[in-house]
Amino acid sequence: MSTNEETPQYTKKDFMSEQTIRWCPGCGDYSILSQVQQVLSELGRPRHEFAVVSGIGCSSRFPYYMGTYGFHTIHGRAPAVATGLKLSNPALSVWVATGDGDALSIGGNHFIHLLRRNVDVQVLMFNNRIYGLTKGQYSPTSEAGKKTKSSPMGSVDHPFTPCALALGADGTFVARTADIFVKEQRDVLRAAYGHKGTAFVEIWQNCSIFNDGAFKDFTDRKARDEKVVFVEHGKPLLFGSKDAPKGLVMTPRIELEVIDVRGPEDEARVLVHDETNTVLGTLLARLKEPIAMGVLHRSSRPVYEEGVHAQIAQARARPGAADLKKTIFGNNTWKITG
Repeated sequence: MSTNEETPQYTKKDFMSEQTIRWCPGCGDYSILSQVQQVLSELGRPRHEFAVVSGIGCSSRFPYYMGTYGFHTIHGRAPAVATGLKLSNPALSVWVATGDGDALSIGGNHFIHLLRRNVDVQVLMFNNRIYGLTKGQYSPTSEAGKKTKSSPMGSVDHPFTPCALALGADGTFVARTADIFVKEQRDVLRAAYGHKGTAFVEIWQNCSIFNDGAFKDFTDRKARDEKVVFVEHGKPLLFGSKDAPKGLVMTPRIELEVIDVRGPEDEARVLVHDETNTVLGTLLARLKEPIAMGVLHRSSRPVYEEGVHAQIAQARARPGAADLKKTIFGNNTWKITG
């Protein structure tokens, strides 16, 4: 008789809650929710081993619609709550659902420090380049000149490039995908789950009410072949049609340049994607056209919670370290008398 235990089988339905989904018709959040539920069901883990943490915004309704544990916290502070959750229960798989405004405006400081510390959580940043919940103000990722209710003459702000910001904060996993790219989105989510450390995934998400078609120049079926390069570790950075393939090469100025691939000599010049190369990842993150989709960078370094728990174990092993009263009322106290 076999002694191997069968891996539990779950379905997408196991990760769906009974809550009525309250996003606008046509919102890209529906696709993201569906892909996350599908991917989590494939991992062979029961839903009580997952927790989703969010801040404030349309994206932050996410925990209500997941059949897992969850916290709907305050604006921009989801990384802080997720850090505390992971520290208190490192066995949990902790996911953060946030938006471009929630993460990069009021939550910008929490966001960069989460990446710097390398807490073992997955961060899904829904980027629709607008404040949707508060009815259409420009956000930290809105393009310059964007006319909105809060910038009727056009925004004069320079926008963030989220993936470049994450790399600048020493993120160990940085990826980009889009709500409409279902297969590629699932591949990125699986890769993020498998990463040990903070996995940051920027997801281009259409807001059908306040910023409809923000990414259509890249995601439209007629445009994506020419304007999107899907990157894969160890594979050439090729895109375009079969009849007119193109590739990315490195210039002497350490910049990426597009060439037409007409034969073997051109093919030999095309860069091969290396996830461990931070410089290449940064160049891909900042590339305007084609837009790079997939895992741009992946590296390894110690995770925050393991370092914290190692210190706790060291402290407990010291003589007298468990005496809380002695710790509080040690020599560094004094009394004030009348």
